Amino acid sequence: MDEIDRKILTHLQQDSRIAVAELAEKVGVSRTVCWRRIKALEDAGIIRAQVALLNRNRLNLPVTVFVAIRTSRHDADWLQKFAETVEGFPEITELYRMSGEVDYLLKVVVPDVAAYDRFYQRLIRRIDLADVSSNFAMEEIKFTTALPLGGG
Repeated sequence: MDEIDRKILTHLQQDSRIAVAELAEKVGVSRTVCWRRIKALEDAGIIRAQVALLNRNRLNLPVTVFVAIRTSRHDADWLQKFAETVEGFPEITELYRMSGEVDYLLKVVVPDVAAYDRFYQRLIRRIDLADVSSNFAMEEIKFTTALPLGGG
């Protein structure tokens, strides 16, 4: 990946709907070269998808909860069941296996505290967890899906 690829990716992270002609002009290559590079970045799996970012507040999903989970089980069967279980919860927008005292960290998006409680009750009925700790985000200070590409 070179500087032109990084420029293409930077612009696509800002607006994936940008016309190839406009993008090509911004990065200083022809439309054909730009299109081929985008295709190569897709084929290489660097560009995974192009999606629409939605406004959570306009969709009545203003509450973000970070859920720290500890489990007493660390076997493959439990992990498979856990992964399958969380797939059934659209409220979970991110899930990470962690190092340290917490085993898993979930990012959950819901309309209100009551909806979170219903989510929590469904979760603990479906999977055995040793400890669940919930932290409600009071304010979103920074949110981006753009990855730092270096080079400047």
